[in-house]
Amino acid sequence: MKKGIFAITIAASLAATSLAPAAGLYFSDRGVRPVGRAGAFVAGADDLGALWYNPAGVAFAGDSLLADASWLRFGSSFQRRTVVQNPDGSETTQGANYFPEVNGTSPLLPLPTLAISNSLGAKDWNFAFGVLAPYSALTTYPENQLAFGGRNVPAPQRYSLTTLNGSALAVLTLNAAYRPTEHVAIGFGVQMLTGNFVARKAITACPPDRFVCNSEQPDYDGVTSIKAGPIFAPSGNLGIIGIVSDSPTSEVRLGAMFQLPFWVNAPAKTTIQLPSAAIFRNASVEGEDARVKFRLPPIFRAGIETRFGEKKATRIEGAFFYEAWSMHDSIKIEPTGNGIQLKGVTGFPETYQVGALEEKRGFRDTFSVHAGVEHTLDAAGYPLTIRGGVSYERSAVPPSNLSVLTVDLDKVQLALGGSLYVGEKHNLRLDLVIAHTFGFTTDVDPHDAAIGHLDVVRSQQNPDPESKIKINGGRYTAQADVVGVGLNWKY
Repeated sequence: MKKGIFAITIAASLAATSLAPAAGLYFSDRGVRPVGRAGAFVAGADDLGALWYNPAGVAFAGDSLLADASWLRFGSSFQRRTVVQNPDGSETTQGANYFPEVNGTSPLLPLPTLAISNSLGAKDWNFAFGVLAPYSALTTYPENQLAFGGRNVPAPQRYSLTTLNGSALAVLTLNAAYRPTEHVAIGFGVQMLTGNFVARKAITACPPDRFVCNSEQPDYDGVTSIKAGPIFAPSGNLGIIGIVSDSPTSEVRLGAMFQLPFWVNAPAKTTIQLPSAAIFRNASVEGEDARVKFRLPPIFRAGIETRFGEKKATRIEGAFFYEAWSMHDSIKIEPTGNGIQLKGVTGFPETYQVGALEEKRGFRDTFSVHAGVEHTLDAAGYPLTIRGGVSYERSAVPPSNLSVLTVDLDKVQLALGGSLYVGEKHNLRLDLVIAHTFGFTTDVDPHDAAIGHLDVVRSQQNPDPESKIKINGGRYTAQADVVGVGLNWKY
């Protein structure tokens, strides 16, 4: 029964921590001007923000430079709840255990956009290159927490996550847009998700049947850190914008785009701190190399924008996004080279070789709706644009699979922004945005919770065991502020 307890725990922890960029990757729409419209920037995309939302919009960007940066101030809380069990595994009549609430915070980290476009002298064409940082929630939770009664104890979420600090991701994109007529634009691009991902969490080496320890006994806790990267995950996108109605005072645009998945297959290195329990006193871990494999979803976006008034100064857009997260059904971790080996643990084989592991994730397809408005007026001879928007997004994570590693709740975003055009020809636009995302509080019934302890045991009789104790039941909250500034220069 003890064979492989800790070694397989290591492999499971690698698989779980490697996934954190997935659901947390898109906690907010991105880009200072597009976020000011709450992401409703598909049909109306006409600057280099189009690289993310609809590459056809590059056709309207001209020769321009876009630079902006935002701070995603993410905060969350989790109060764990578990079913009270007897030593034989049966439930008691006491109901549920409540643990102290823990809070997640994010660092002060600017998330940039840098893009440039030029026609390169080609008639009806425009080309663009950009570096775009996803608006990621890089969260840190405590490793220890004050319990009821003032005792300092290990934090209850530690088996899911303690920190994502050190992660850095960006999307490199090269796009081309063609405008065969005044009323149609087509754009396409190739992309590369690159950077590295770092995560740290606790693992448990206590057998689930409690032969030598109690469940979640601290001296059977170890700590694992993983750095996946460099990541080079290719993708691409395709978009179209059509002007279906046009007059001197009004205009209607339709837009749609399709984003291919990102296929992640990256090298990873692990650092493992063994538990302090006596059976690990003379133990060691050899090997640190592995490969992490998973997919991020394809995305479809569609929008309709109307422009009206004098000089078409008012714009209103509605947009719909569909994200096929159900293709993100698992995460694979495959040790490479000589693999990862556990040596010298009392009761274990002298050398235990860790094999490949596939962890099921159970995500679901999701959708979001967006509405945004812009209005341009004169401010002492300078054009001033004010904008606002609202969006709703359904979580890509079913409640049964929700954890602090993947806090993705149903959410609403409210946004306000503005732009001031300056310079002799008003060719320099200065942008500002302030937005807030409200996550809907979600309670995961511990009876429905699907994420188990990493205290799994692999044996010939039970090669794919399921933990009896679930770690993700409880109450989740999350919210985020976005504050950003930027400029767009028509050169």
